[in-house]
Amino acid sequence: MESHKTAAWPLAQVYLGLIVYASLYPFGPWRDQGMPPWSFLSLPWPAYWVGFDVVANVLGYIPLSFLLVVSALRTGRGRWVMWLAMLPPMVLSLVLESCQMYLPTRVASRLDFMLNVGGAFLGGLLAWILEKGGWLQRWSRFRASWFVQDARGALVLLALWPLALLFPTTLPFGLGQVIERLELALGTLLQHSPFIDWLPLRDIELQPLLPLTRFACVVLGLLIPGLLGYSVTRPGVKRSWFVVGLLVTGCAAVTLSSALSFGPQHAWVWWTTSMQYSVLIAAVLLLLSLAMAARTASALALLMLGVYLSLINQSGSGPYFEQTLFLWEQGRFIRFYGVAQWLGWLWPYACLAYLLARVAGRDRAA
Repeated sequence: MESHKTAAWPLAQVYLGLIVYASLYPFGPWRDQGMPPWSFLSLPWPAYWVGFDVVANVLGYIPLSFLLVVSALRTGRGRWVMWLAMLPPMVLSLVLESCQMYLPTRVASRLDFMLNVGGAFLGGLLAWILEKGGWLQRWSRFRASWFVQDARGALVLLALWPLALLFPTTLPFGLGQVIERLELALGTLLQHSPFIDWLPLRDIELQPLLPLTRFACVVLGLLIPGLLGYSVTRPGVKRSWFVVGLLVTGCAAVTLSSALSFGPQHAWVWWTTSMQYSVLIAAVLLLLSLAMAARTASALALLMLGVYLSLINQSGSGPYFEQTLFLWEQGRFIRFYGVAQWLGWLWPYACLAYLLARVAGRDRAA
């Protein structure tokens, strides 16, 4: 039995899925080179290497090992800490590099494998240092004073929210816009089958959002994570600091997304007058709700999610958004953005499921 509930373990599970996605993208076409999948370990060293790839291979495995070790330390399994720091990430890297032997667009190498293992070691070492220095205990005390006991699910969602914002969207904070792409994917999948007649098709094209609807979606896109935080944050001045942190983190994530998509000189292109008013209105509404009860915040966030998803999925992406996608698809961040894309699509629906369980009183299940 666990001696202490921690958000590190579910975060490690999510991060594991992100590593698998980034390592195996674009998932085909698969090929057999007539060589054992582990033969990359005996191949010559790469003739050249790119600094970005080296840094990415090291940094990519630091959080995984860090989260695994923190989870072990916080749940009373400290004696397995070094095994968790090294063995699972090492096996994962070995399996993924072996799978890359069958992907023509990926290059498996022992250099990548060694860099992954090195990153795992650094992540485990960092967690061990923080534990010995008492920083993990400080975080536990901070969490106990700021958040309710069963806050793990909400904290995981809030930690993933800035990562979901990194993928380009039709409007800032506009997560969960999936209907148009889902229809396209289903149409392509069922194109030459009799089931295509069962697919409900729209009579008209989805239109871009009207200015008032855009304003409402941005405000709701900020209110929903804010109320999600209120459902697990203790009332009082702590909530006001949470609002500040939420808005700063969200705006920083959208700014970074713009910088990655269009270049650093266009990082603040999204910060228009209407966006400033939207963020201001969301901040005022959240500050006026500081004393709201936790269950009321959950119910109100659930209601807003329904309205928000209905509004944003009634609009099309538009030609400018398609041009943005073309830009990032040609860049070196394609695998990174691909991960963020799935987070951006799924985050509101994961939040919807969590809030439904919480409103129904099944906090542990949430």
